[in-house]
Amino acid sequence: MTINDDDLVAQIRQALKVVIDPELGHNIVDLGFVYDVSIDDGAAHITMTATTPGCPAASFLKEGVANSACLVPGVESVDVTMTFEPPWQPWMISPGVKASLGFAEVN
Repeated sequence: MTINDDDLVAQIRQALKVVIDPELGHNIVDLGFVYDVSIDDGAAHITMTATTPGCPAASFLKEGVANSACLVPGVESVDVTMTFEPPWQPWMISPGVKASLGFAEVN
């Protein structure tokens, strides 16, 4: 991965912060739903999850990810893979969002 690819991955991750989980009310990046973002010759590959395999918002979130990522300059195509391995867990949430959701930090 070149430095330009690293910058593009960072821009994609930033763009995905506009995708809000309708149930939890926070963006999917801070919720820990985005497992991986990679870029290959302008093709973005994003691996993500949802809270559960039966999440009713999963297709909505996946569509939002594809739509947001394709708006990033330099991204020519987007492939979004939904996975439930590993299963999403609350510890994946960023500290600030954990606090706003009422999760206590466990040391």
